Amino acid sequence: MSLLIKLVSFAFAIGLLVAFHELGHYWVARLCNVKVLRFSLGLGKPLYSRRIGKDQTEWAVAAFPVGGYVKMLDEREGDVDASEAHRAFNRQSVGKRFAIVVAGPIANFLLAIFLYWALFIAGVPGVKPYIASPPVGSPAARAGLQNGDLVRKLNDKEVNSWQDLRWMLLHQGMKDRQMTLEVETSTGVTALRSLNVSAPDGAEIESNFLETVGLSPYRVSLKPQVGRVLEGSVAEAAGLKADDFIVSVDDKPIATWEAFVEIVRASPEKRLSLLVKRGEETKEITLRPAQATENQRPVGRIGTYPFIDETQFEYLKTVDKYPVDEALVKALDKVWETSVLSLKMLGKMITGGVSWKNLSGPITMADYAGQSAQLGWQSYLTYLALISLSIGVLNLLPIPLLDGGHLMYYMAEIIKGSPVSQHAMEIGSSIGFVLLFGLMAFAFYNDINRLLTG
Repeated sequence: MSLLIKLVSFAFAIGLLVAFHELGHYWVARLCNVKVLRFSLGLGKPLYSRRIGKDQTEWAVAAFPVGGYVKMLDEREGDVDASEAHRAFNRQSVGKRFAIVVAGPIANFLLAIFLYWALFIAGVPGVKPYIASPPVGSPAARAGLQNGDLVRKLNDKEVNSWQDLRWMLLHQGMKDRQMTLEVETSTGVTALRSLNVSAPDGAEIESNFLETVGLSPYRVSLKPQVGRVLEGSVAEAAGLKADDFIVSVDDKPIATWEAFVEIVRASPEKRLSLLVKRGEETKEITLRPAQATENQRPVGRIGTYPFIDETQFEYLKTVDKYPVDEALVKALDKVWETSVLSLKMLGKMITGGVSWKNLSGPITMADYAGQSAQLGWQSYLTYLALISLSIGVLNLLPIPLLDGGHLMYYMAEIIKGSPVSQHAMEIGSSIGFVLLFGLMAFAFYNDINRLLTG
């Protein structure tokens, strides 16, 4: 069922985003009176097609679902009747051709803006940016941040949630600058803290930039009480049940669920003796945590979840919500900052500052689509907005075969006063094919590697 959710969520996302991109090309082509021969969702042989309108444009769904295209009347691709030559794409002014090509990525940016706008109007659930005690010697510790501090502002910009703080710190950290945090301490005092953060290197981005800074979300300590036992797990086989209270492990008293988890994780395949309280009865249970691999390290797991008292977490919850006009400004800001950060990350990949292991392909994208869909509509819309932005940014890169490559040709045409030669465009197309094929192959390799290594 989980696989089906991932596939359906991914197929819907790609279908919607590609359709929006191609509709951008289509609408502007029609506005420029260019004849559209085919609008295709997917690449390859059409599985379904239908001709619509006075131009008898063929609307098709093709076999390979990742991608799409708009085919326009063009004298370079076949004979054109003299009566329709004025409607051929190649006969249009460079300004019109530029507008038709750039309309696809712009459509993706507009969709992302709309999705973020809708999210900020409806409200995005989040967690308030309370800080856990930073590790000794970390930048956060040197800044004087302490356990329970609530971050209110970063460089005079409001911080409403932990998601906000994570994003803003990464974005600001790429600029290699010192930051000022306004915090409310656990005693209710407002204070300013100067956080000195250098630009994150590749290893830090790949792991967790905030952990290297010394920042992590404040966590409420949970009682060492079992909330749920997974079917077929080590815990079930040993006799653990929901509501069991863990008193001790190997005669070591257990005060919190976190302490219990720490011992279990550190004891793969090791015998543990648990003293548990079940109602008025005390029982001794012996088990051996199963070994699992996490970040290429062995960890122990027994298959239990803690009992969670929701009232403990109410003060940590928040909703990122704005009036209609402020939501639009917030959405525009989000799209701009995300686009800039994407380009910076890509630049670091090219220069070697960030590993190419961060490049993801369709398998990882499908996995994220399924996870976000199961988390709720807000998470799924956020996923759609992010992928729409990625498509827009990717297509603007000056790589032949992409929209950005065509725009590069048109800029050269504007500068030199005449079109780029057909021979030069053919060479560019060959180079673009090699680059794109290489990127796709590397992305697939990363996907498969993630599946095999966890």
